[in-house]
Amino acid sequence: MIDDARAPWHHLYGSHPPQMSLPHATGLQMARAALARAGDRPLLHYFDTPLSGAALDRASDALAHVFATAGLVPGDRVALQLQNVPHFPIATIAAWKAGLAVVPVNPMLRERELAPLLADSGARALITHEDLFETVGGATIAGTDVVLAITASPLDFLTGPRPAPLADVRRRVPEGAQDFAELLAAHDGEAPPDVAVGPDDVAVLFYTSGTTGPSKGAMNLHRNVVYTSSMLGEWAGLGPDDVLMGLAPLFHVTGFVIHLGTALATGAPLVLAHRFDPGESLRLIERHRATCSVAAITAYTAMMNDPAFAQSDVSSLRAAYSGGAPVPPAILEAWRAATGTYLHNAYGLTETTAACTLVPQGTDAPVDPKSGALSIGVPVYGTTIEVLDEQGAPAPVGEAGELVVDGPGVVPGYWNNPDESAHALPDGRLRTGDIGFMDADGWFYIVDRRKDLIVVSGYKVWPRDVEDVLYQHPAVREAAVVGVPHEYQGEAVKAFVSLRPGAAATPDELIAFCRERMAAYRYPRAVEVLDELPKTASGKILRRALR
Repeated sequence: MIDDARAPWHHLYGSHPPQMSLPHATGLQMARAALARAGDRPLLHYFDTPLSGAALDRASDALAHVFATAGLVPGDRVALQLQNVPHFPIATIAAWKAGLAVVPVNPMLRERELAPLLADSGARALITHEDLFETVGGATIAGTDVVLAITASPLDFLTGPRPAPLADVRRRVPEGAQDFAELLAAHDGEAPPDVAVGPDDVAVLFYTSGTTGPSKGAMNLHRNVVYTSSMLGEWAGLGPDDVLMGLAPLFHVTGFVIHLGTALATGAPLVLAHRFDPGESLRLIERHRATCSVAAITAYTAMMNDPAFAQSDVSSLRAAYSGGAPVPPAILEAWRAATGTYLHNAYGLTETTAACTLVPQGTDAPVDPKSGALSIGVPVYGTTIEVLDEQGAPAPVGEAGELVVDGPGVVPGYWNNPDESAHALPDGRLRTGDIGFMDADGWFYIVDRRKDLIVVSGYKVWPRDVEDVLYQHPAVREAAVVGVPHEYQGEAVKAFVSLRPGAAATPDELIAFCRERMAAYRYPRAVEVLDELPKTASGKILRRALR
């Protein structure tokens, strides 16, 4: 087994191996310290509007009071179906102040996808955007444990001219929900009763496909969140004079921890801009002189392809990271040639509370000469990674096997799911299901992944989820879904179908059918109709042959 204290990569850190004291604090303690330290200074920028630590403290107090008066008790869950808006950090801190766990939810999810998450988590409150409540949330909460529904407008908290990306947004408060801003105003100056929150309490329930099958709630504990947030701050050398640009969505573990968590751990202000827009992101990086960010490589590619890129100065971005999807080395070089800064590769999972490997600052990640793969970095402070062969034995240096992760970021298991917890973490160490190897200098590489998982711009898509929707179409007899290479997204979803005798359906019709029922990143971008799908002798469809 290799660990950072005696690893061959110690020279990458400097003259000594890293010495990071592992925190045993809570997200609540981390947040309270950050709010107090910031005081009247900005801890958040929403487009061009600053929000001070004191303002965030007061707002989160008011919302925590709302949670308590609505009957939520410590240990309950609050679902946040929000974009990168101030409501998200306010609601997170408020939930922790009330002893609650947050359940981040992708705003792209439709009713059939949101309902199982609310049911499984037992969420008692839902905070979502006004338009999403009208189209998804309002119908979904019927029959769930949700007793408090709050809607948020992207126009809240803004001062000055309306940002261009929000030009078409209009305010409305749907029936059956309460307005976020009105609640804060009504309860301004109020605070929740003190509650006991411990490092081993659940801070966030992130729903993930995990190592097998459908979504499961990874129990990210307070100590997991504080560790990874603090670790990145130390790794990148961040402090209150730095600025974090929130390119990654906060509803994803990467954005939640490396943006929001690291802002709270270091006191560096966080810049939010609703949804990712390449031109607006370039403007805000330059406007706020952002020094750190993380995003899928597709976001950096989109910014480089934006007409504003040539006139934008993003040279302040000294600690830029990319993770969630394979990174072509050519894109790193193109970014560096254009900006003078380097993109640092990263690897992590929901179950490791974001990054478990990173490329050290001031170091270029090597490229494996055999596969052409860019290294995902080296294990972060306090973390152990082992490569196991098919028999579960340690694989020799340079030979591929499953990556197994142990460390302070690894979650204890999945919410109410002991079988999947035992499968993914049989001895407390995470079986990632990803195939990789370590070279003689201690750099790690991913060379393959689980057979069926499709990764679209960093989002996980399981073929069966898409197939289940296709099978709902009356003309579909058989369906199989695979991932195909995509220049921008890394992979795209492609479906193969056969039709019922006498039935007719065009590829465009089937794509539209799925699009109406699935998140944007999940529905197939291409459908091919075949007379028969290839099968094994037992009748199992051969996705391998379709690939």
